[in-house]
Amino acid sequence: MGIGIVFWFWGTSYLLGNRSVLYKLHSLSVADTLGSIAIILGLFLQIPNRWPLMLLAIICLAMWNTMLGYVLAYCSNTKGEKNNG
Repeated sequence: MGIGIVFWFWGTSYLLGNRSVLYKLHSLSVADTLGSIAIILGLFLQIPNRWPLMLLAIICLAMWNTMLGYVLAYCSNTKGEKNNG
């Protein structure tokens, strides 16, 4: 679980950089996803009889952050054009 917390703080440190907002959000979301999965795996080591719920949590976390990344990329169209179709 400590490794997960390190990932959380590591991802947050990228918010202080001079890069674009999308780069910052991508770095933060990847680090948060890995950190959250590490924390769930740490909980699995402490409570192994709850593995179905923890596996479901890991799958939902991975799917949610992937879809959120696609939505952010779609909404950040740099040309300001609308997609027709």
